[in-house]
Amino acid sequence: MPLADLFVYTLQPVPRSGETQELGEKGRGPRGIRTMASTVWKGHLTFGLISIPIQLYSAARSERLSFNQLHKECHSRVKQPLFCPTCNRAVERKEIVKGYEYEKDQYVLVEPDELKKIQPASARTMEILEFVPLSEVDPLYYDASYVALPEEAGGKAYRLLVDTMEEAGYAAVAKLLMHQREYTVVVRPRSGGLTLHTMYYPNEVHQVPGYGALNGSKIKADEKKLARQLLDSMATDFEPEKYKDEYQVKLNQLIQAKLEGQEVAAAPQAQLAPVIDLMDALKKSLQGEGVPKKPPARAASKASATAPQAKAAVAQKRPRKKASR
Repeated sequence: MPLADLFVYTLQPVPRSGETQELGEKGRGPRGIRTMASTVWKGHLTFGLISIPIQLYSAARSERLSFNQLHKECHSRVKQPLFCPTCNRAVERKEIVKGYEYEKDQYVLVEPDELKKIQPASARTMEILEFVPLSEVDPLYYDASYVALPEEAGGKAYRLLVDTMEEAGYAAVAKLLMHQREYTVVVRPRSGGLTLHTMYYPNEVHQVPGYGALNGSKIKADEKKLARQLLDSMATDFEPEKYKDEYQVKLNQLIQAKLEGQEVAAAPQAQLAPVIDLMDALKKSLQGEGVPKKPPARAASKASATAPQAKAAVAQKRPRKKASR
């Protein structure tokens, strides 16, 4: 029997670190995530002789739905225990140690106390190494984002640093040890506070051959003029709240539909035609063809009094069978 036939899947939201999951009515299905911020780093931000006690909190992280694996026979969630092939048994977390494989099946063991001994000063102190023009920092180097909040004792120095950096247009470059890795970070003023970005190192930024090459194409003046007109007609202020993950929305709708016994409708797919005449395509685009339109406002949906009464296709854990005597 194929392995896939042994499992069915359920969906649930993936809460971020420091968050709790909030369920829908009667605990059926996701309704959202209630945020409970947790500190990811605590220490001092220093420049010159000034030291500011701060705490870091995650500024952004992906929210998505994930599948659980269930045994198709009884709908129990399957487990993946830690297993030792040499001892031929499952092992507990307390029996796990860290090891680095320096040769095939040969490991050097590292104890937690040994890791603490080699921690650099950046484990507790984020020292600003230099200030650079914020406009010169390529966002390509940004990795994860965090917000830095001052403790009460450092409030005035924190405010001074934010105001001065905003006026000068500078960002700070510093070092930070977090999650067993020393990061180069950029600290920049934003919305009256300090936002920190861990950075990719240059060897982690990939250089793709051919990127930026114009491959000999010559752009006519009329084509550039029409392209600019099209760009200007679509230009607007950046409002991130307008955008959403349509696929995650559809996943939520799928779950609710199945809970209510409804049929799942297929999403329409855009039909893309190859561009043969660039000028013609630009002119049609300026006339509104192929340009995304704002969806009309929809009235709030009423309570599903007319929802189908069919039994929802919800996987419930089946009771264990009693052993025959």
